[in-house]
Amino acid sequence: MKTFIIRLVRLFFGLFLYALGVVVTMQAHIGYAPWEVFHAGLARLLNTQIGTMTISVGLVILIITFLFGEKVGLGTVSNMIFVGLFMNLLLASGLFHERTTPITGGIQMVGGLFIIALASYFYISSGFGAGPRDSLMVLLSRKSGLSVGVCRAGIEVTVTIIGYLLGGMLGWGTLLGAVGIGFCIQITFRLLRFDPTLIVHEDLAASVRRLMGRS
Repeated sequence: MKTFIIRLVRLFFGLFLYALGVVVTMQAHIGYAPWEVFHAGLARLLNTQIGTMTISVGLVILIITFLFGEKVGLGTVSNMIFVGLFMNLLLASGLFHERTTPITGGIQMVGGLFIIALASYFYISSGFGAGPRDSLMVLLSRKSGLSVGVCRAGIEVTVTIIGYLLGGMLGWGTLLGAVGIGFCIQITFRLLRFDPTLIVHEDLAASVRRLMGRS
């Protein structure tokens, strides 16, 4: 049970870091991050809130990756719920101010991308299932044989283009994020000697049984 609790701490610490990384990139004020461009574009098209669209997109991706064999775990579901909650808390705290110059904005954007990469390491390595978007990255890496960094960069560029065509806000920081996130993840994972495709994730049913003390 002790090991299970440590894994839970890693999971939620990773989710908090992920939310922190997203907020840091947003407050860089040089353009929405790629997925936010996509979510904003869809929200505009469907006349709904960006937060609602973020959850909806996560659910669709979760279903797709599940159909292709990726496990749905406690981490997958928690990612959909808690990243948004943590983001709201961080933004409401008033601790993160928008940058006013391109140079400081660029530095903050890169810093945020590395925070996101480190966050991905923590919650993926907890073994509770990757978040929907990281599950897609891992799935593409498994199927294509390409590195996770290349697959992540490809996903980010794709959703950026689609989001922009749908009316999402685009800035030069968006392009930096779209290309840079793959490199940041690749560098971080290599430094930590971490291969996410080797992680055996625990499914949601097994986690629930552990929480209830049945295994």
